Amino acid sequence: MSTSFERYQKRRLISSYFSVVLSIALVLFLLGMLGLLVLNTKKVADHFKEQIALTVYFNDDAKDEAMQNLTKSLDTASYTRSVTFVSKEEAAEQTKEAIGEDFMEFLDYNPLQNSIDVYMNADFVSSEKVEEIATKLSENSAVDEVAYDKPLISLLNNNLKKISFWVLIVSALFTFIAVLLINSSIRLSVYSKRFTIKTMQMVGATKGFIRRPFIWNSVKLGIIGAIVALIGMAAVIYYLNNSFAELNLLADKKLILALFGGVFLTGIVITWLSTFFATTRFLNLKTDELYY
Repeated sequence: MSTSFERYQKRRLISSYFSVVLSIALVLFLLGMLGLLVLNTKKVADHFKEQIALTVYFNDDAKDEAMQNLTKSLDTASYTRSVTFVSKEEAAEQTKEAIGEDFMEFLDYNPLQNSIDVYMNADFVSSEKVEEIATKLSENSAVDEVAYDKPLISLLNNNLKKISFWVLIVSALFTFIAVLLINSSIRLSVYSKRFTIKTMQMVGATKGFIRRPFIWNSVKLGIIGAIVALIGMAAVIYYLNNSFAELNLLADKKLILALFGGVFLTGIVITWLSTFFATTRFLNLKTDELYY
């Protein structure tokens, strides 16, 4: 009979530990993924900004030398990420593919112009800076017009600011909720042993001696939960990096390691603090208060 009871107690204990580890792992996983999102918010924003092109159209009588000089000048400019020269012939071919017919058959000439598509570094993609660059380029005698999507740049920057703000708000809120969830799991685990705590205290054990095994046990659960969460994070990051290679999530390995280290330490610190305060609470309760 006692053996059967011991097995039952052992299964119950393992089930309790499993629940705590699972809750810690899930919370830390979500917290870690949110941290990854926060760390990569700027990278994602920069990726979208750098897809916007500023197009420089040349005069029909512009000489090849003038066009080449401007192309080289733009290629070495601090605000430039990449430069693509598009001849009027290439532009005509691209237009044919876009509209599905040869418009030159009706016109008997090519009305398009030689141009340069300038893709800028993200830090320079703002309404004010792009306008300043466009104005300066327009002063070149070989340039006929400088065109870019001004409303799109303004809309993109405004939306990215809003998204960044709300990501930070949600991150702070979720971190608070994560702490509460892990704390609740640990408190429930300690609550189930409140009578053991009080018994040890009644036979003369010091508070530090009573806390130590509970804290160490919870920290071990926190470590296991953190490891499970990190494995899940590693799998997701690997998948995202393969699916969205342009984001290059693994480019900054130190940042990824710092995030993993932060998640691991968070699991240890929260479980340590939660257990410390939970055991202290039950140590300070009177015996008759343990039943409430």
